[in-house]
Amino acid sequence: MSFRLAVCAEMVYGELPLIERVRRIQGQGYEVELWDTRGRHIAALAATGARFSSMSGYFGGSLIDPAGAAEVLASAEKLIPTALELGVERMVVHPAELGEGGRAVRPLHRSTGEMWLTGLRTLERLAMLGEKHGVTFALENLNTILDHPGIPLARAKDTMALVSAVDHPNVRMMLDLYHAQIGEGNLIELVRAARPWIGEIQVADVPGRFEPGTGEINYRAVASALRDAGYTGVIGLEAGAFGGQSLEAGDTALAAFGSAFDV
Repeated sequence: MSFRLAVCAEMVYGELPLIERVRRIQGQGYEVELWDTRGRHIAALAATGARFSSMSGYFGGSLIDPAGAAEVLASAEKLIPTALELGVERMVVHPAELGEGGRAVRPLHRSTGEMWLTGLRTLERLAMLGEKHGVTFALENLNTILDHPGIPLARAKDTMALVSAVDHPNVRMMLDLYHAQIGEGNLIELVRAARPWIGEIQVADVPGRFEPGTGEINYRAVASALRDAGYTGVIGLEAGAFGGQSLEAGDTALAAFGSAFDV
């Protein structure tokens, strides 16, 4: 049983223009993840022939804030034509608004019942939007210890609770195991519990956020657990290359990623 593997073009091969990064990733047999697509040459990206697994699905507002939920929905709708042009399957959203460097725009360190309810209702509306246009919105978990302090409801157990409560095929988890390792650990039990709700999985090693094999996570064991659970979807490398942004370092990172998941 094999997985579909993707690589985030934003984090490797930094010495190349984005289009060339996409071509290099595609040339090695991987799908491609993107972040913010605004201001990008979408027709040129589509013309590469790459398969795009995911992209950012909103650019403002907050799922869990009644005053910001409408902005999430409006920005998501504006991005749907881009997703359709690229053939993107999943549009990624987060529990609250991220600013520069992934920091919380309005840091909050305690969740409330109102946040839960607002997040649930916003995701339900995204589900309807996704169903209408044939895309899936994927709610990504984050760690609040190192990279994203001040984001409520960011743990994998929180995002799983929200997605399972929505219980709609057009809303799924973007299960990020790098973030989960920092914030929660126990990754094998996590992937087993989350399996019914996973839309895509992202990986990077800890510490450093580099390719598998550079840190403490046993990704071969995680891969075995995913196979045992029947997962055959996308696993995305959202990581920098340990050796830097050169072509050689990027190629080494992609090879290590493929090896970890037996491709």
